[in-house]
Amino acid sequence: MIIQKTREQIELMRESALIVSKTLGMIASEIKPGVTTLYLDKLAEEFIRDHGAVPSFLGLYGFPNTLCMSPNAQVVHGIPNDKPLESGDVISVDCGAFKNGFHGDHAYSFEIGEVAEETKRLLQITKESLYVGIREFKAGNRVEDVGNAIQKYTESHGYGVVRELVGHGLGQKMHEDPEMPNYGKRGRGKLFVEGMVVAIEPMINMGTRNIKQLKDGWTILTADGKPSAHFEHDVALIDGKPEILSTFAYIYKALGIESPEEDEFRKVPLVI
Repeated sequence: MIIQKTREQIELMRESALIVSKTLGMIASEIKPGVTTLYLDKLAEEFIRDHGAVPSFLGLYGFPNTLCMSPNAQVVHGIPNDKPLESGDVISVDCGAFKNGFHGDHAYSFEIGEVAEETKRLLQITKESLYVGIREFKAGNRVEDVGNAIQKYTESHGYGVVRELVGHGLGQKMHEDPEMPNYGKRGRGKLFVEGMVVAIEPMINMGTRNIKQLKDGWTILTADGKPSAHFEHDVALIDGKPEILSTFAYIYKALGIESPEEDEFRKVPLVI
């Protein structure tokens, strides 16, 4: 059952989403060769708690940490550890925060040091596909319209779209209806309704779409060992159109990047 949110509830969700955004911005300033993911995880937990929220992932279904940190061939759900990051790595950092009764949840894939051009291209196309999908989250469309747009865009560049892991509705629970796959056929799935909030999150592999899981019960890897990319935004359906509640602006500020990519999805300009 899809749980529609009031405007007031959506504003509370925006606050939770922006705590995640600020956390990822802080991580962007700290992530570099020689740093461990466990160190970054501890920084993130402290940052979230200092902002009056609690980490959504810590203890969720038994997950042991605040961040899911998934380098290189890891797709998602990687567990932070004490292995230093190296130049050439890429890593998905997925974060959640719970405040005022609602969750925020989004992710960004970072480059560490000097990254191969083909890997940079994977990250770029995956991030572009996120916005391609968000444009289809509108009144009159259905769930698989979003997935179909993401699938067509990424497969046209020769990449593999993970099937077993999907985006989701978001609210008082981390995972609500509907599931939001990154593949599908137009015109299928649940109809989008006013007040929906979803997490749209392409998980795209450089090679095969097939995956496998480590014995830790969490970490998902590409079956062929090639890199994977993951980007995620929280999006509300307001007046029939998609509005992004999260932002990459804090990341971009830390990294010295300027981008207008989110502007079309905001009624009010974001001030950071």
